[in-house]
Amino acid sequence: MQKYSTREKYYFYNSLSILLKAIENERTMIDLRNEASILGTVGHVDAFMNVVMKDCTFTDPRGDRFNFDMFFVQARNIRFVHIPPKSTERVIPCVSSEARMCVFKFSDYDCIGFDLDNTLLKYNITNVVHLEYKILANYLVREKGYSGTYLLKPLEEKDLDFMQKGLFLDCDKGNILRISPDGRIQRACHGSKLLSIDEIKEVYPDQRWHVIDVFCNDMLATWNGPLSMKMRALLDYFDIPCSLIFARAVDTLDEENGRSLNVYNIWPDMLSGLIWMFDTKQFKLDQGEFFPAIKKNPDKYIRKCSPETISWIQELKKNKITFLITGSYIDYVDLIASYALGENWKSLFDIVICYAKKPGFFIQGQSFLTIMNNEESDIVSGNDLKRGGIYCRGNWKELLEFFSRISHKDNPHCVYIGDNLIQDIYVPNALANCDTVALTEEQMSESMIHRCLSHPDNKILNSTIWGSYFCLKDTAFNVDSIWGYIIKNYSKISIPDVNLIATKAVSESFTCFNKNKEDYTGYYPAVPLTIKDQLQQLYHSRNIKTDTKRTFKDKRTQLRQQEEMSVVQKILQNKKAMESNDNNDE
Repeated sequence: MQKYSTREKYYFYNSLSILLKAIENERTMIDLRNEASILGTVGHVDAFMNVVMKDCTFTDPRGDRFNFDMFFVQARNIRFVHIPPKSTERVIPCVSSEARMCVFKFSDYDCIGFDLDNTLLKYNITNVVHLEYKILANYLVREKGYSGTYLLKPLEEKDLDFMQKGLFLDCDKGNILRISPDGRIQRACHGSKLLSIDEIKEVYPDQRWHVIDVFCNDMLATWNGPLSMKMRALLDYFDIPCSLIFARAVDTLDEENGRSLNVYNIWPDMLSGLIWMFDTKQFKLDQGEFFPAIKKNPDKYIRKCSPETISWIQELKKNKITFLITGSYIDYVDLIASYALGENWKSLFDIVICYAKKPGFFIQGQSFLTIMNNEESDIVSGNDLKRGGIYCRGNWKELLEFFSRISHKDNPHCVYIGDNLIQDIYVPNALANCDTVALTEEQMSESMIHRCLSHPDNKILNSTIWGSYFCLKDTAFNVDSIWGYIIKNYSKISIPDVNLIATKAVSESFTCFNKNKEDYTGYYPAVPLTIKDQLQQLYHSRNIKTDTKRTFKDKRTQLRQQEEMSVVQKILQNKKAMESNDNNDE
């Protein structure tokens, strides 16, 4: 046994040093107080929590990386140490599994909720996109007087490739944008014309636009009000035809005027068409073209839910509270849920909320309404909500009180599964204290590591023009797109299909995202190949040593390491001497 002074023994057994001591020779990450971090193997920890790292990579606050054979970390500079799970099991076995490692289990929750459209109920996205495009394009030509030269052209494969979920429309300038988490415009088209980086900078100095900056600071700031008419985010599969229609309308006006316009007024016309198409009254009136088409041929547009998923929800409901929150109106919900989940779909849930007006549902105080003959009826207070009931509108606060009442728990633990990364993931998690699971079909369409799963609508979901949904290919410093960032930071796990978790036991453990910038373990069943490829490229590019242009920070870091090397050597020599003494004693 190593020999320590009385003072060292005191610190070992009365501080976290003993825990750090347990991870010697293991690889981990240490976050520093100046927002830098060091990733490597823990070579030695002394009684005062000074750490020697070996074969490590230092990442400075700016994100630049430097490789070192040895790195000395003073205790006073340590902000957080990521403890490997097996170390915590060995040293402090009494801690919970969630403390030992970042895991997600449905069995840990009291209430489990679902979105309907594009979550429990999957659409034939290809057919739905063709239907929506045709309806909206015809509306613009017929009702708003646009030329049909471009808008009414049949959709070819290159047109499908132009569409992607998650793009942004600059309504005034006629541009379509793709952005990074910090709001930089990484890719853009004017109409259907792809812009170079230099062209982007001409329109958006430093590749920035103040409206996007507002969005990145507060994702609800552009949801309503004046900014909502300046910028539109295409968040789900019902939105994605808008990118091509907007682009073709811009091309039409540019050709008619012989130049780009200073301001485009296309979006108000498109919004008028979308409202006409999806107005809740159109279902009952059999108008608007979209609802009549779904009612006539549900098999063409809707994919039935698997028996395994239905059985899984039934199993959940035996011991959990299950709930459905959807933005669709009750008559449409009844049609599509009956087709996809079966005529007894209502029995799968303890409560159903239709026309929920997300994301406002999670943060505002709108009253619940009862439903009579598939129509909104009387206001009902949260205290009068009943198990097995179906309601419209409402709010999360009163729904949570209902959960507390029927579960007999003061703070029931809730998780919500949905596809819309703002309505279903960001807002519930960031603003309503509800855990979330992201349903992201692009995981399957872009393929996953060691998984032979394919998506029938991959030609619609994937885009060679815009690149991966999850990461950016235009930068060597940040692999995440804005949507990849939201998935990692505001959801527990991301899945491409509910059926993939429905085949697992309720107590099954899934590895979570841990908010680490380079951790992607929350993608289940595997990381998308596009992320893996990007990570490999980044790792390769960042590890190429270039001594010809050494920055001041590089020189300063290396000088500091040289100054501290003598301290490191002394620690290692003392350690070696103590080990030698132990061997002699034996």
